Amino acid sequence: MKDQKQNKIYGLIGKNINYSFSKKFFNNKFEKERIKAVYTNFDIQKIEDFKNVVNKFNICGLNVTIPYKESIINQLDYINPIAKEIGAVNTIKFQNNILSGYNTDYLGFYKSIENLIKPNTKALILGTGGASKAVAYALKILKVKYVFVSRSKKNKDYINYSEINQEIIDNHKLVINCTPIGTYPMTEQIPQIPISLINDSHIVYDLIYNPTKSLLLKKSQENGATIINGYQMLENQALESWKIWNSNH
Repeated sequence: MKDQKQNKIYGLIGKNINYSFSKKFFNNKFEKERIKAVYTNFDIQKIEDFKNVVNKFNICGLNVTIPYKESIINQLDYINPIAKEIGAVNTIKFQNNILSGYNTDYLGFYKSIENLIKPNTKALILGTGGASKAVAYALKILKVKYVFVSRSKKNKDYINYSEINQEIIDNHKLVINCTPIGTYPMTEQIPQIPISLINDSHIVYDLIYNPTKSLLLKKSQENGATIINGYQMLENQALESWKIWNSNH
């Protein structure tokens, strides 16, 4: 790693993360603001490799992405109460040899959609991973009722993809894809929802931002829906991470 002694090191923990926007976003920010820091991707094959990264580099802060937002929790010394309630961490702060976990995903999502939510809106959350939990937490703040859509029905808050019918689509005007289906290398795939039932009364939000317009968003837009990709959420959560890394507590 060049300029290790000069630069503060930040980075992203994940698996197969060459697609990620974070590296470019932060390095552009550092260059523009003349901050002596570098942001790099730490692509690890299993969560146990996380400590190797921590021990090898003089890291100031990390983001966490798929598939480690939940499993990273057991690797940390402290979990912020909101992150604990969500059950997922996407931001790690290093201070006084203590690894502290936070969640800025929920804020990123909240800020990107708060002005579009209408009274009595109901949502379908596609996926049950760490990102979906952050989205659910934000929806609670926005007083939006939601149901998780999963490949396996876990409890009353979950339904199977096969259960989605006309009535469910009509009653849930916000559809949020929190799965990786639609991003590389699955760009020609789409979550298994009856897309033909989506219409101009729906908002379809895909947390995917690469490609800019996933196949789900393309087909939803063709049906008249309002569409949103994940770029604004990612930018919002990145800036919130930066605040945490630079705070004194």
